This record gives sequence, structure tokens and C-alpha cells, in this order.
Amino acid sequence: MIWLILGVLLWSLAHLFKRIAPGARASMGNAGKGAIAVSLLVAIVLMVIGYQSAEGAFFWGRTPMTAGINNLLMLVSVYLFAAAGMKTAAARKMRHPMLGAVKVWALAHLIVNGDVPSFVLFGGLLAWAVIEVIVINKSEPEWVPPEPAPARKEIMAVVGTVVVFGVIALIHGWLGYPVFG
Repeated sequence: MIWLILGVLLWSLAHLFKRIAPGARASMGNAGKGAIAVSLLVAIVLMVIGYQSAEGAFFWGRTPMTAGINNLLMLVSVYLFAAAGMKTAAARKMRHPMLGAVKVWALAHLIVNGDVPSFVLFGGLLAWAVIEVIVINKSEPEWVPPEPAPARKEIMAVVGTVVVFGVIALIHGWLGYPVFG
């Protein structure tokens, strides 16, 4: 479990570093981007290894109903992630669509994974995303929504969401975690 906890902490601190220690981050210059990228890669490896090897109490599991709710929330999550990059309507209404996507993703996974390692991984990343939004909003209180995107970008985001969700479902199935039951 320690590797999982360290991975979640490293992920959170690497993302928050720019905001909690702006002087230190600025002094690193462009080299800091590489250091942060390596930190994030190490964090992902720690989270994967830690989650696979972690044991803990089991409180609830997946049911057909929770799997359906999870899948609907995952469609929303993937769309919000696409909206962030494509500046679609959701990106004009939400200040942090990518962090919103992480929050929805984490919640969706907590609904179907009721064990302690899942609480640490998905709950930890949910907590990070909430804290990140608060810290960003405090450090940068002014927000200007992006300009409206062409209608074709909205269509591309929706089609891309379905395709990416399909790929995610396929990969989950290959790894032994069937998405559809």
C-alpha cells in the first residue's frame, strides 16, 4: 500500500508544485518541465504497482446498476477531457473541465470499486483534483472563458468521446476488468 500512497502523493505534489512553490518552480526554468514530467511518470508507475499489489478491506463491489452508472459517468468524464482541449461549450461554462473530468472519473471508479486500495487511489486523485481547483482559483481569481468553438468541434468532441470510451473499454477488457459486465 505504501507504493500506492507514495504515487498519489508524488502525483499531487508534482502538479501542485508550481502553485505552492512558485519561486522554486520558476528558478528551474524550462528544465523544470522535464523534472515534473519524470516525477509524474514515476508517480504513475508507483500508483500502478501499488494498486496491483495493495490489499485492504472490501466494502462493496460492482453490480449491473453501478456498472451502468460508472459507464455513463465515464462518458461524461471523457467528454470533459475532450472539451478542455477543444474549447467546446463545456469549456466555456466550466473553468476547469480537465480537472472536472478527473473528479468524475474518480467518482465513477469509486462507485464500482469499494475496497481500501481504490479509496486510496481514486479517492486520493479526487482529493487532489478538488485541492488543485481551489489552489488555482485562489492564485488566479480572474477567468476569461474561451471564445466559442465552431460547431464541428462540438461534433468532433462527441464522436471522439465515443471512440475513446470504446478504446478504454477494450483495454479494460484485455486487462481483465470488463466494462459492460
